[in-house]
Amino acid sequence: MLSTVSPMTKFKIKSFYELSHDELFQVFKLRVDIFVVEQQCPYPEIDEVDRASSTLHIVLSDDAVVKAYARCYLKSNDTAAIGRVLISPAARGGGIAYTLMEKAIESCQSRYAGKQIEISAQTYLQTFYQKLGFKSIGEAYLEDGIEHIDMQYIQ
Repeated sequence: MLSTVSPMTKFKIKSFYELSHDELFQVFKLRVDIFVVEQQCPYPEIDEVDRASSTLHIVLSDDAVVKAYARCYLKSNDTAAIGRVLISPAARGGGIAYTLMEKAIESCQSRYAGKQIEISAQTYLQTFYQKLGFKSIGEAYLEDGIEHIDMQYIQ
């Protein structure tokens, strides 16, 4: 799928400690704005996974403004995960989500070679993730009042 990622937009893939103060602030603010406020899920959005040395933060920004974000991390000894996937409200609808997820998958494969990649997807996004190569595993469940399903990347 073609996205509207402009030539001025670029991906940054960094550890927690490599993110600038401004990048970190924008990422955390956007995550809270979307996951806590917009989706009305009061939970501790910022967690220890954020600063784990093996976690990668994938930030898509344009003119120093974060447009999209995801994080890749080790879920277990044999499994990596992609989570906190978001597109800023101003950047939605242009296909950026596909580009972001492709970059997240590439980053997981590179950083955690040989490990299975999983996501916990909101069920209404199952078709989107299936188009990227993910397959549903298990049954749907509620997480913070929103229906989710675990999915595994099939290479």
